[in-house]
Amino acid sequence: MTRTTPPRPVDIASVFPELAPLVRQAVRLHPRPGQPTVHQSSIGGPLLWPADEEWPVCTEEEHSDSELPNSLAAVRRRRAMLEEAWLRHHATGQDLLTSEQRAYLAELEAGHLEHEEPNALLPVAQLYVRDIPGLAGPAGTDLLQVLWCPLDHDMVLPAAHLVWRDSGSVRDLLVDPPEPADVDHYGLYVPEPCILHPEVVSEYPAQPEWPNELAERLDNWDPSHRSEADQEQEDSPESAYDEHCVAPGWKVGGWGPWSFMDPWPMKCEVCDAEYRPLLTISTGEWDEGSRSWIPLEDREPTADPIGLREPWNPPMVQIGRGYNMQIYTCPTSFDHPHLEVMQ
Repeated sequence: MTRTTPPRPVDIASVFPELAPLVRQAVRLHPRPGQPTVHQSSIGGPLLWPADEEWPVCTEEEHSDSELPNSLAAVRRRRAMLEEAWLRHHATGQDLLTSEQRAYLAELEAGHLEHEEPNALLPVAQLYVRDIPGLAGPAGTDLLQVLWCPLDHDMVLPAAHLVWRDSGSVRDLLVDPPEPADVDHYGLYVPEPCILHPEVVSEYPAQPEWPNELAERLDNWDPSHRSEADQEQEDSPESAYDEHCVAPGWKVGGWGPWSFMDPWPMKCEVCDAEYRPLLTISTGEWDEGSRSWIPLEDREPTADPIGLREPWNPPMVQIGRGYNMQIYTCPTSFDHPHLEVMQ
């Protein structure tokens, strides 16, 4: 099924012509529950990985998690247990959990001591260039794979690892890849498998990235054309502008979704080039402040019972207290280190 972002309430570039040259293409990924294969673009799905290529690991000796880690198997079992309990309760009204299940969940709360050996990385995203307009890697490659260590590193974020490859050169597949021995305590960095419904949208820079004189004009803007979803809200011009600028959710390219931090110069540590956004990993595709971005296909209520996977966050990933993790890359060389930012 396709996903369609509703038209923006106002042609913002006609209101502020200075923004027209700053428009960027973003590709909203719209991850939805599914069982992707290695030959599909996905979030949390299996990777097209050569059998003779070493699986990447995290060699960091200490992580900054505030709680003890859990195993990947424990996180998956807990989710499956809670999912089954929610659906059973919806269907029959029975108690959510049995006494045995409650006891097991209590055991999981203890976690375990972090293992000393390097932690295998966890697949996060697989993006075929054919599916993502504008995505391009090194010459001869057509596939971007993103993995991470599912524990807190610098900036209280998981540490991402990027792999570009030529999918046509992969012959023998790795069918049983290593799994991390340690993941964050509640599995916030463990994405559930999702298939993608990529959609191209236009974005403009968030208000904190505007020049000062344009920001002053925004203060005097009367956003009289409100989206239907937000008509009852008394928002400032800045909040109304958010309906037009940066799309929420998982996406490739576009502009940065600045929130609790102000923009700062992000320069490559090797060549001093200005970083460009590659991938946004989001806690959710919409919330009460971004309802105008809900795809048309997701606006009709469904009769199907909802378990743990909320409609706005099918991958079940959470960054910080509900923020975004953006991966920035250097425009001059794919060999230069990337940058990870929470915003």
